[in-house]
Amino acid sequence: MSFWDYKPWWCQPWSILLTGVVAIAGSWLLLRSLWLTAFVTVPILLWWLLFLILVPRMFRESQETKESGNLTD
Repeated sequence: MSFWDYKPWWCQPWSILLTGVVAIAGSWLLLRSLWLTAFVTVPILLWWLLFLILVPRMFRESQETKESGNLTD
């Protein structure tokens, strides 16, 4: 089972990406400041790294460890 199968619709990769893109674009459209948009962008990129790459990878590794442990029992 995939990590994303456990998550609601609003916590799927497409919704995470869409929210981040809207926040970055909205920041630029409202503020027209490269520095303030960068200030908004950095935490969003970290959020994407955490929730789109690291957490699913850790979940998959955890599942693989459980499955390999079950094979030896």
